[in-house]
Amino acid sequence: MTSTKGTKARTTRTNSPMRRAALCGAAMLVSGVACAADATGTWLNEDKDAIIQIADCSAAVGPTTMRAPVPPPSGQLCGTVVWLKTPLDPATGAPALDKKNVDPALRARTILGMQGISGMRQTSTAGRWDGRVYSVDDGKSYDGSIILKSDNELRVQGCVLLICQGETWIRTAMPAAPAGATPARPSPVATPQRAR
Repeated sequence: MTSTKGTKARTTRTNSPMRRAALCGAAMLVSGVACAADATGTWLNEDKDAIIQIADCSAAVGPTTMRAPVPPPSGQLCGTVVWLKTPLDPATGAPALDKKNVDPALRARTILGMQGISGMRQTSTAGRWDGRVYSVDDGKSYDGSIILKSDNELRVQGCVLLICQGETWIRTAMPAAPAGATPARPSPVATPQRAR
């Protein structure tokens, strides 16, 4: 936020780690309650080819319209792909698709705007949420977790039985959109069909 009061411009960061720590400390002095770690924000994956926006699941469903009121916070975290280094499939020139999804009905959805982290609920361990993670590498969803290692490092992992694999993401700012670009919108989610 920039203020132009007088002749000098002053810039303040309302969401800086130092400001959050100061506010958290003040809140702890007044209430005696510890502040929860904050995993919301934008994160660059380990391969540096995607940025995922983590937000309350009610906010991660996409833009609202005049007819649809903003849903109340769900208390769960979800992650949506909001930037790709290569948003177009080099072979077709069309938006990159979720071609490896084990559900054939979902293979036509775009990766940009897709939700890959869902239903993450805070656990009793500070800075840890458990839920589901989706891997575009194999097209499968796994039980998983996100673990805030620091203000700027997030461990994202998926597990099969007791074996977990994951990667560390780094907090980042959204890159500037090219002229004429439109923001990512969530991919449509296919409704499972009943067997007949």
